[in-house]
Amino acid sequence: MTVTAVIGSQWGDEGKGKVVDYFAERMDYVARFNGGNNAGHTVINEFGTFKIHLVPSGIFAKNTVGLIGGGVVIDPAVLIEEIEMLNKAGISVDGRLWVSPRSHLIMPYHKILDGLYEEAKGAGATGTTRRGIGPVFADKVSYNGIRWTDFSSTMFEQRLQMQLELKNKIIAALGGETLKYEEVRDTHRGYYLKLKPYLKELFSLVQDGLKADKNFLLEQAMGTFLDTDWGTYPFVTASTTIPSAASAGLGIPPRYITNVVGVTKAYTTRVGAGPLPTEIKDYNSDAYKKFGEVAATTGRVRRVGWLDLEIVKTAVQLSGATELCLTKLDVLSGLDEIQVCTKYKLDGQTVRYADVDAYDLDKVETVYQTLKGWKEDISKAKSFDALPVNAQIYVKMIEEAAGVPVKWIGVGPERDATIRR
Repeated sequence: MTVTAVIGSQWGDEGKGKVVDYFAERMDYVARFNGGNNAGHTVINEFGTFKIHLVPSGIFAKNTVGLIGGGVVIDPAVLIEEIEMLNKAGISVDGRLWVSPRSHLIMPYHKILDGLYEEAKGAGATGTTRRGIGPVFADKVSYNGIRWTDFSSTMFEQRLQMQLELKNKIIAALGGETLKYEEVRDTHRGYYLKLKPYLKELFSLVQDGLKADKNFLLEQAMGTFLDTDWGTYPFVTASTTIPSAASAGLGIPPRYITNVVGVTKAYTTRVGAGPLPTEIKDYNSDAYKKFGEVAATTGRVRRVGWLDLEIVKTAVQLSGATELCLTKLDVLSGLDEIQVCTKYKLDGQTVRYADVDAYDLDKVETVYQTLKGWKEDISKAKSFDALPVNAQIYVKMIEEAAGVPVKWIGVGPERDATIRR
């Protein structure tokens, strides 16, 4: 039995979807345990190209069962859309996708409030995805949430009526359009009927799987530095993103999580507001043009920067990563020189990530080491030895700084474009 957690070691968008899809063939269960549809994992395989927000990215492995734990918040319309998309593509999920009835629903008022709060903040906006994630987690911890369990009785109607009375007052005060109880009730009763065949208490399933030595793959949403406690608060997500969240969000005791794979992009990106110490602001530079990406969830252009080893090292320590998977190494091909941030300084003193808050992190001086680049196209490389010498040096430098081995290297977006060391 193995329980492996796949964790992004930066600010998300590291390529976790590809990594989970790659590992899934050897797994019995693949599970989401945190976040919601603010996550966007891209998978490219023999079935096509998919952008997935709620269903575990390992669902394409035909003998793997997908689990969505109670720690995930669910927009029912998005989940239904994903199930229909997968079924249409020939990936049947019936009987092998289970959703915890303990999970909370993202309601229409959560999305409305998310947008209104951002607009009210003006220049101080956090840069959320406006998917309702913050407001639904706020309701969860303030006893105002709605769960799938509520639909088995009239508790749903009672809780919805109470919440709409509260939320409509706030929406109206902020200049938004209020919601009608009957419309929301009927729509979500319809969602429940469609998703009821997928609802299943996961506790016994998980515990029985552990006893039977089944293999579990735990898929993180977002990245380490969007964690509510350890991320660049307040420019973070509304849930815990480090592996400990899997214990609460899925019901797996911490002692069973023996392998933690830190997925690390060969450079750094970030969506939305918040500090990005190595950000490249020369928009005409070769590096900026090479690193440019569009977010799978929001369609926003990602901010880009050089690889930040202080961030990677801190993520390894926070998550207990046992190995790294380096993604998008192929994107660096063609650069004459590559900059790598090795440490931070603030007021002339060396500081660690954990020594500063988000606002001081925006002020740190980044200390760089310059490495020679390589010109070769590495997208067809099948072994570490097949990589150019300078690419090998780059990988080994990351290993040395992180203190754990780089066991997998991505040289392209496809599942098979992966070197295993």
